[in-house]
Amino acid sequence: MVEKKSGIDQALIRDLANILNETDLTEIEVEQDDLRIRVSRAGATQYVQAPIAAQAFAAPAAAAPAAAAAAAAPAAAPSRNPANVVNAPMVGTVYMAPAPGARPFIEVGATVKEGQTLIIIEAMKTMNQIPSPKSGKVTEILVDDGHPVEYGQALVVIE
Repeated sequence: MVEKKSGIDQALIRDLANILNETDLTEIEVEQDDLRIRVSRAGATQYVQAPIAAQAFAAPAAAAPAAAAAAAAPAAAPSRNPANVVNAPMVGTVYMAPAPGARPFIEVGATVKEGQTLIIIEAMKTMNQIPSPKSGKVTEILVDDGHPVEYGQALVVIE
């Protein structure tokens, strides 16, 4: 279901739907500030959600348990300064090292420089190096090697 709400960029929704068709993905979600837009092919259902806090649009009934679990996850995480968190810029699989068995790019306690590769996210058979947005000390690594990540998911904390 797609509902029209003032302030929602319908061209963006169409572009996301086109990306789904071009890439054969089943779902894509974009989040910026207090706006979240998710376009899904699952059961030919598409919906938009915004703003996040108000939950202005309802998810399909099949997705409700997953949405409830996702909403509970951030509450369980310790509070972090958002400026120190590096988030996933895409959906994919995380790799902590340049090759299997190789030394990881980063470890907790390591000092990194702006632009230094933190991890790799494989998306559509392309290895994408994720650079550090700033210099600092790695205080937490929030993902595991070889596991999937979602767009916007917290990856690393750098202070």
